[in-house]
Amino acid sequence: MRFLFIPTYLLASLVLGISCSSPKDQAYFEEMNEQLRKEFAPDKRVALWDLSWEDGTLKGETNLRGAYEKLLILLESKGVQVKDSVVVLPSRELGNETFALVTISVANIRSEPKHSSELATQALMGTPLKVLKANGTWFMVQTPEGYISWVDAAGIQVLTEEDLLRWEKRPKLVSTEMLGYIYENDEEAEPMSDITAGNIVALVGETEFSYEVELPDGRRGFAPKNSMLEFEEWIGSRDLSDDNLIRTAKNMMGVPYLWGGTSPKGVDCSGFTKTIYYLNGMIIPRDASQQVHEGEEIDTGKNWDRLEVGDLLFFGSPATADQPERVIHVGMWIGNYSFIHSRGRVRISSFNPEDPNYDEYELNRYLRTKRIRNQNSENLWPVNLLIQ
Repeated sequence: MRFLFIPTYLLASLVLGISCSSPKDQAYFEEMNEQLRKEFAPDKRVALWDLSWEDGTLKGETNLRGAYEKLLILLESKGVQVKDSVVVLPSRELGNETFALVTISVANIRSEPKHSSELATQALMGTPLKVLKANGTWFMVQTPEGYISWVDAAGIQVLTEEDLLRWEKRPKLVSTEMLGYIYENDEEAEPMSDITAGNIVALVGETEFSYEVELPDGRRGFAPKNSMLEFEEWIGSRDLSDDNLIRTAKNMMGVPYLWGGTSPKGVDCSGFTKTIYYLNGMIIPRDASQQVHEGEEIDTGKNWDRLEVGDLLFFGSPATADQPERVIHVGMWIGNYSFIHSRGRVRISSFNPEDPNYDEYELNRYLRTKRIRNQNSENLWPVNLLIQ
């Protein structure tokens, strides 16, 4: 999923002094504010649009500069004079350091800037992030799939755009082992960092059995050659084939369920499907309620013969007269009436009543199946998604 980008609109001059504010002006603001929110920021998980009107002053914050400039133009076109106190992110306090790279194997990204807050998602070492603002030792960041949450400064290296582009141009390696280590020396004596599948590091040199590598924060160590692939070779080998999708998924069998998890260390249901596709070269949305809007609808009536390996099955509550459909779970079809998913742990379930993995619970809350792998696959190295 690409980050939302809206071309900058040309701004006419706007009166910024406090003027007489009328109920009519406020009503027009509220109408336009809601209209633009629905158009550009319908999902608060991937777009920040928190604006308010107070006695002729616009307050709040947003990361959608183009949409906000459009609001100002609409207000001016109606003769509405306002004082503009809205903070457009990235915050000016960041200076030029509005990007970051994850520097640990798995960074925990939380809904609020504190360790006790809910885990919203995760990002792997070497993942580029867009930095929006700081709060003490925490940074509000946006991941390549668009998710906006908070990460502890200890897990990232904050960078300028130029720094990030220099990193992008360096030769790099990708970890291919589900779990492993980078060592302080070539003899694998002392670990200096753990690593997991999909971690990205810079290539410095090599010995007979190891690569000398550099982490995004400058730490250097050695990784066994049999645990790494050169980045270009890895990218070139990514293929959303039946075998690759099933192999990746089954390599995570038994991994514990973790709310907010998107790594081999722990996954929730949508984090699991996202990780399967991520490790095979395609970025898909973070949550099940977002993934369900992707791709082509294949089935809603339990016609399992229509499904193909890689299709995503969605579960939850169907729509009623009083409430809309509610998607709360997702898994991936692997053929033979079976799908793999994260519920308690990564497991295989079946819709065949004679199969020992028969899962009547999921069968009863099945909603629909979507096919996403026929879409154009995004480049896994998404620096171009961040720099606009």
